[in-house]
Amino acid sequence: MFAAKWIYEIMLFIYSLSLVGYFIDFIKSNSRVNKISFYLLCLVWFIQTIILYNQTFIEKNFPILTLNDGLFFYAWILLLFSLLINHFFQIHFIVFFTNLFSFFILLLSLSLSAQTAFHDQGSEFVHEILIIHITLALLSYGFFTLSFTLALMYLIQYYFLKEKKGLKWMWRFADLERLDSYSFFLIIIGVPLLLIGLIFGLVWAYVAQAEFYWLDVKTVGSILVLVVYIVYLLLRMLKGYRGKPISIYNTCAFLGLLINFFLFSSLSEFHF
Repeated sequence: MFAAKWIYEIMLFIYSLSLVGYFIDFIKSNSRVNKISFYLLCLVWFIQTIILYNQTFIEKNFPILTLNDGLFFYAWILLLFSLLINHFFQIHFIVFFTNLFSFFILLLSLSLSAQTAFHDQGSEFVHEILIIHITLALLSYGFFTLSFTLALMYLIQYYFLKEKKGLKWMWRFADLERLDSYSFFLIIIGVPLLLIGLIFGLVWAYVAQAEFYWLDVKTVGSILVLVVYIVYLLLRMLKGYRGKPISIYNTCAFLGLLINFFLFSSLSEFHF
């Protein structure tokens, strides 16, 4: 691969933004967000195409001769298919999960290629993947925390309205419907961020050949946190949970997040 490290980084950043956008559209059916995500994905595919063109016609090396090149070409094909499906068929479920898998393949390919081609910079690139993993995980935790705060405000306001107490200062809270809606939207953002962050972590562990434990308590805990918040979205979308029940669930989910962050981190053999 002829591309410099910064091109890899820009491409992954744009791809991550596109995935978050597609997830929001998948949950909320927002045509504007879908269009922006589509254009971002087109930009990623365009960058990949330039890299493939250079390797095939300038370097005279068709990109299937090594595992790294084959993975990159595979990711390019998956991305092309997802763009065509999104443009002609509008099947959002397939588009999102195809792009998610393509992102994993692309990240793995770029990480392996960086180590081979960049030497010292390759090690730096792999280290940056770890930094991104931690940053995205903490950022998602931030969104979950804000969502929990709004859910807690909902429960407090619900209680005072039911008991007809605290009416003089309750105007400082937003109305119940808005609190519920904002809390839901923050989780819609937090879930794909945590998912992408976990993908970065898995790729880093594989490429860096770190002593990684699938059954490490923090690893399992992080996956469980993701599952718990995905269940939140399913309850909201499929079962129609709103208001008090889903706010109570959100509060319990956040307590699980705190247990994972503080207790499981101290028990982990792999994480801090």
